[in-house]
Amino acid sequence: MGEGKKVLVCDDSILARMQLSEAIKKCCPDVTIEQAADGIQAIGKYTEFHPDLTFLDIVMPKKDGIEAARSILSGDEKANIVIVSSVGTQNKVREAIEIGVRDFIQKPFAQDQVTEVLRYYLGEES
Repeated sequence: MGEGKKVLVCDDSILARMQLSEAIKKCCPDVTIEQAADGIQAIGKYTEFHPDLTFLDIVMPKKDGIEAARSILSGDEKANIVIVSSVGTQNKVREAIEIGVRDFIQKPFAQDQVTEVLRYYLGEES
């Protein structure tokens, strides 16, 4: 699964980026992963990289995940964006869904949650 696919992982925590990237690689070793540390980087990397799936943290410096998602979706309404949120951000998650974000995962996430999202958005090999 995931051969030739690209995923963007955006979180201001390097540890969170590493954990999510490792979870993605465990499920989809052939996926190319690009990382961003804030919402502005996420928008730039999305434009440059055109990922098949983007994971965005909600709480980030410079531009939060909602603002980044709004910018990405204004340029590509078919963008597959998954919000990765921590407890206490339910209102932001609701707002994200309203603007077109496809899904969300709550931190701390489990491997099976990441696997399920990847299978859904990147497709399973036959």
